[in-house]
Amino acid sequence: MGNRVFRDRRDAGRVLAGMLEHYRGRPGVIVLGLPRGGVPVAYEIAAALGAPLDVFLVRKLGVPGHEELAMGAVAGGGVVTLNDDIIHGLTVSPEVIERVIRRERQELRRRDRLYRGSRPAPEPDGRTVILVDDGLATGASMRAAVQALRRLHPARIVVAVPTAPRSACRELAPLVDEVVCAATPSPFFAVGYSYRDFDQTSDDEVRDLLHAAVHGRPKLTSSPS
Repeated sequence: MGNRVFRDRRDAGRVLAGMLEHYRGRPGVIVLGLPRGGVPVAYEIAAALGAPLDVFLVRKLGVPGHEELAMGAVAGGGVVTLNDDIIHGLTVSPEVIERVIRRERQELRRRDRLYRGSRPAPEPDGRTVILVDDGLATGASMRAAVQALRRLHPARIVVAVPTAPRSACRELAPLVDEVVCAATPSPFFAVGYSYRDFDQTSDDEVRDLLHAAVHGRPKLTSSPS
């Protein structure tokens, strides 16, 4: 743990893969990356464990005018989770909620077509799901993803991230079966501080990595370190 610094997301994924070695070769394991930054990390984990790779699409439902506040989330498979405390505390109307849900579902569909093309979405039902991002700050997006994924009835949920504050890992722990985190810097400033190269992951790179996981390893948009 501690203040480890990774070369880039692919390097972080290889480190995490070593910490997840006990899942290598197990039946029913699937690795799901949160786009975009979680996908290069997840790619290395899936390759090392011999597990299939896919994306888990989730969009925060921001309160209009206070978009940093999440009143819920939408995820693939039509799953919607709502934060009743935020909704009631800010008296957000059902009409506003529905409008935000429609907008974010539209963005989910766009990203699903962009990343997955004609391939069917993964089916987590009864499987061990390793849910991966490139790091946690508050952990809000990952909590939303976990809540959404839980409704798809996986047998086991494992959250794997290269870097996060200890507090975020502690808060996630009761919600999942296992939390694997390679570094917990203290003090924690931002996810990017744990990387030497933290350039934004592009849509093209996400598509290339998913294609490589299914069809072998073609030339990737971003070369591995």
